[in-house]
Amino acid sequence: MSIEVTGRHVSITDSMRDYATQKADKMVVTFHQVEKVHIILDVQKYRQIAEVVIQGQQSFRFEAKEESDDMYASIDLVMDKVDRHLQKIHGKVIDKHKRDREA
Repeated sequence: MSIEVTGRHVSITDSMRDYATQKADKMVVTFHQVEKVHIILDVQKYRQIAEVVIQGQQSFRFEAKEESDDMYASIDLVMDKVDRHLQKIHGKVIDKHKRDREA
């Protein structure tokens, strides 16, 4: 799995890059189908925006975007959103496997 951090209108500091990659590592540990995570950090006037694009096996693609007054808070919010979505997909996959075994 590869994690890429990009900045728009902002220079990415080492602490921001480390924080975002640590959050992404913790998030995708349970979902092994993730192949690539692209984190985009953007600053627009008074908004700090964090966007995550996840690509996985079998043309799986998911995008999430959150904004707040603080970049670290934006990263937390978007990672929570992505984590909830991945848990939902993981649950569906597990349920499908259980149904296939019963049939």
